[in-house]
Amino acid sequence: MSELFDAVDALLASRATLPPPAERKRLRAAHGLTIDEVATALKVRRATVSGWEAGKTEPRPPERDAYARLLDKLAELYPVTPAPAAETAPALDAPVPATFTAVPAPAQGQPLPTEPASDGGEVSAPLEPQVPASDLADASDLARTPASATKSTSTSRRPGAKKAAPAGTPVGEGDPRFENGPLAVVDADADGQVVAYCVGGLVLDVPAKTLASLVEWTLAEGKLGQPKLSGPGRAADPLLVLTQAVLERYGLPTELSAEEKDAGRIPEGHKVIKQLARAEWKLTKRGFGPWARIYRPATGSERACVQLCIPSWNALDTRFWGEAAQLPPAELARVLGVYASRVMTPRGSTAVTGLELMTALHPPTRASAPDENGKRTSEHNPGSLGKDPVDPAPCEAPDGHPVLKDLPRFHVRGPAEKLFEEAYDWARPMTDAECTLRYLVGLDVNMAFAAGANGLTVGLGEPTRVTNPAFDPKLPGSWLVDLSHVDLSRVKAGKEWVELDGSLLPSPFTPKGDHPEGPAWYATPTVAYAQELGYDVTPTEAYVRYDNGRYLDGWYQRLRDAYLATMADLGVDADLSPEDFLAAMDGYKARDPELGIVVAAIKATVKGGLGKLRERPRGEGWRPGERWRALERPTWRPDIRAAVISRTRINLHRKIVKHAAVTGQYPIAVLSDCVVYAADGPSPLDFLPYRDGKPLPGGFKLGINPGLVKHEGTQTVLWGEGVREQFDAPQLNFARFIKDGTVTDADNGE
Repeated sequence: MSELFDAVDALLASRATLPPPAERKRLRAAHGLTIDEVATALKVRRATVSGWEAGKTEPRPPERDAYARLLDKLAELYPVTPAPAAETAPALDAPVPATFTAVPAPAQGQPLPTEPASDGGEVSAPLEPQVPASDLADASDLARTPASATKSTSTSRRPGAKKAAPAGTPVGEGDPRFENGPLAVVDADADGQVVAYCVGGLVLDVPAKTLASLVEWTLAEGKLGQPKLSGPGRAADPLLVLTQAVLERYGLPTELSAEEKDAGRIPEGHKVIKQLARAEWKLTKRGFGPWARIYRPATGSERACVQLCIPSWNALDTRFWGEAAQLPPAELARVLGVYASRVMTPRGSTAVTGLELMTALHPPTRASAPDENGKRTSEHNPGSLGKDPVDPAPCEAPDGHPVLKDLPRFHVRGPAEKLFEEAYDWARPMTDAECTLRYLVGLDVNMAFAAGANGLTVGLGEPTRVTNPAFDPKLPGSWLVDLSHVDLSRVKAGKEWVELDGSLLPSPFTPKGDHPEGPAWYATPTVAYAQELGYDVTPTEAYVRYDNGRYLDGWYQRLRDAYLATMADLGVDADLSPEDFLAAMDGYKARDPELGIVVAAIKATVKGGLGKLRERPRGEGWRPGERWRALERPTWRPDIRAAVISRTRINLHRKIVKHAAVTGQYPIAVLSDCVVYAADGPSPLDFLPYRDGKPLPGGFKLGINPGLVKHEGTQTVLWGEGVREQFDAPQLNFARFIKDGTVTDADNGE
């Protein structure tokens, strides 16, 4: 009989009477309870309780009975008090609640007040990205059919998610089509309710029961996306970030198997892919992987395309995004939303996004002026790389490229056959005088590769071969020239000749800092620097590009502004004194770890985007001499990558020379954008020649702007000598370990 009574009680509980949604919220607030506390007590998600209080969803057993009991008890404690009759009508100018107002968007491309220095240098790792290739070329038929304008069945709410986007972060950027922001993190609660967390704390209830219907809902009702970054460009497609809970809800694996990881996708026969096909949705050639694109073929003027990001499938690589994939949905939406608003909506890895940003700022085509019939056609967009790929000069091509297919098998090209512009990896033994000092202090150049791209003229079209050319420092290209006669013991610094100890300096002409021994191929900035040092140059051959321009300027400015704005949010401003700057940089990421993730992603976007300019084959059954996928992109341009690295390395060497000429101090090690000096004190201010707070003109300057330097780390001289003895490596590169002093067997500097 007791079982029957329990069944009857459960039946009655399933119909428990609940007060109206507004009263539910009043009762909770009256007792000082938070939504999180109620959700924890009832063992449901925070968004679930928010939905109950908003009246968008209703609790179901067994939570309904417990929720009703809670509200009944609260109603006894806090009965409704009749409100007195209003004596006056509400003021006509009463403020409108700001619950659903968006933050005004700043003018597109608005520069920050402080203009950073244009010189500098950065790279701590080779610029070959270790990331999947972009699938842009695979999606040329992305749909242009407008999404059906069905009546919205979703609901929205702003639960005040912890740490919404900071003030000044655009939400929808003023375009009503994208009023909910560029992206959403889609999650599912314990009841199976699908919820979309957008930027700014907005939460949307999603009625979609399948992935196909989620895509339909996104395009018809989601109001997600981002306005175009340039006039001839196009708006960014909506980005949906799928959590493990929603993957399970839609029948997708929460993690990829070993075979799927190798393939970079789930099998084409997967049931969800079949569901998409039945709904007439297509995938790009890269298939359904961590960064999948779902679209319909073009039939009109509007796109119908949605991009997916699946963190649990390693879409957010920890090397570039830190612990972003482990964040709760609202916090992850904030991180990606800040990145999207300041850089662009992610299109894949940070490397892919860096490359896509170049194209978004300089689309290959634009609409022509109307003809006599008022018709417009597509034409080349001046200043862009165009829509067709360009083959490199033989000296610029990496090994295995088709332009080198006639070389003998196993032939190894030397400096006179191959352009080898890479970042520094140089070190030398310490002098006796340096060994008497106490510390090794590392300086790191901020956003050095970005600074190296700023104002750089690069080739836009095909190379032209010339013999015995007169060198032109304004003409981008690759030059075969002998620079072995350049003597670093006597160089020009401005208009004055200065005497230096050349044996303590790295050569500016080779990544290893070795003195060149004969003719070699160099990019224009390297040869121009030899002239700047006071020496004649006589090229015997060159591949130059007469069609050229400052293609990367807008790219640099966008990333610079993103970096400076995010660092300012972390308390590091561009106008700080040297002492205040060093103090502000101490532990800056701990002030807001989520924004710290954004800073790291912005820096990875710079390096990865440049690395993508010379992407190598990634499997694909490739054999030397055959073309690979990346070669079909107009943005596959190893010459541009070489020019940026050349200028970055030269910028750093120029500062090193200036510092040595004034102070007599020489670097002990240089690795990419990090340079190490021996000093009496542990701070950069213990050896940088500041006078009355002003730095050495043309030398190292502390500050956050790209091209300026920050403190990378300090170790003792005894530590350095001990490490070199441990690994029996007199020229071990301290710059690799100066940050925290940790050295492993795998990091022996080779």
